[in-house]
Amino acid sequence: MDTQELLKRITIEPGKRSGQPCIRGMRITVYDILSYLAAGMSQEEILEDFPYLEKEDILASLAFAAEMGNQTIIAS
Repeated sequence: MDTQELLKRITIEPGKRSGQPCIRGMRITVYDILSYLAAGMSQEEILEDFPYLEKEDILASLAFAAEMGNQTIIAS
């Protein structure tokens, strides 16, 4: 699955989780997934704890973070 396909799994809805990027319209955010990974959880552990998630959801979170980190910020 390419990056653009993965990014389609990320949804942003103003009334859900304060407009934070979520996974497939669910209430789990990209930030949640990245926090679990940063805390040392493996992809397998995350998938065990959240059986409604798929491996591609974790990859989508990483792809989204990479895209956000690649944006150019112009200082004033």
